[in-house]
Amino acid sequence: MAALVLVLVPLALSGCAGAQNSLNPHSHAATDIANLFWWMMAIAFGGLALVTGIMVAAWFRRKQPDEEHAGERRGNIVVLALGIVMPICVVCALFVVSDTLIINVTQAPAASSTAMTIHAIGHDWWWEFRYPGTRADTADELHIPVDTRINLVATTADVIHSFWVPPLNRKIDTIPGQRNRILLYSNELGTFRGQCAEFCGLQHAHMAMLVIVQTKAAFRAWLRNEAADARKPAGGPALAGENVVLASCSSCHTIRGTSASGYVGPDLTHVGSRTWLAGLSFPNRRAWLARWITDNQSIKPGNQMPEFHFAAGRLRDVVAYLESLK
Repeated sequence: MAALVLVLVPLALSGCAGAQNSLNPHSHAATDIANLFWWMMAIAFGGLALVTGIMVAAWFRRKQPDEEHAGERRGNIVVLALGIVMPICVVCALFVVSDTLIINVTQAPAASSTAMTIHAIGHDWWWEFRYPGTRADTADELHIPVDTRINLVATTADVIHSFWVPPLNRKIDTIPGQRNRILLYSNELGTFRGQCAEFCGLQHAHMAMLVIVQTKAAFRAWLRNEAADARKPAGGPALAGENVVLASCSSCHTIRGTSASGYVGPDLTHVGSRTWLAGLSFPNRRAWLARWITDNQSIKPGNQMPEFHFAAGRLRDVVAYLESLK
């Protein structure tokens, strides 16, 4: 039994960390949420200790047959105070603190208090991010400047999803026909993993995202590049691959600066600059990209992209072109 406990305890604790750790906050709102969690845990453990102590004391001070009515009034007062009055006071205090200090901080920001707006659109099963006022349109990787208050507007193209980046703020649902908002902010540089937190279909577990927090100068440079048209291939395999992509993929994907103007799948204008693809299902590397084109249903079953069985040479051209879109 002791050996079993030694094995199971580390396994249980291993679920308390990871990339999506809401107890490792990197924003003011996430810090308040984490602090509320620790206060509630402390109070819960304190209540458990109190109840356990009362039970132990009652066991040792249980009445003897000749003490039928001894201490009955005092016992009733203790039960009333510690079992009814005290829990009500604690719950009311937690409600007031969470409502006045936490909800007010994490709720939708006033329009005048944010520096920019970003639209997050949930799809089955990937995330689209648009930057109003520019033509930038990317997928699964959201870039924001550090120390900047962002008004994130969450919508959906199909079913209910839930946008959640635990180190930065609470979750927010994307509901058909509605626009929900949340403050997105980070006071540290870094890359933070987020996840759809509302079951939305077969590949719900593979609908993740990255929030990449950059310096303000690096973000402005990224946004300028992201808003530009795709560069024309200089020649070679990439140029040949462009013709194949425009003939086969233009009805579902957009590549600005070309004839491709589809909207079913992600915008591919700068797909080569992304580090992960398909809701973070696989890294953006040549071998994975080739496999996705020819056998994507084995990677992400149920996704809406058809499989293309190109000849080996043509497949290399397509991959070369997609990699050149940076």
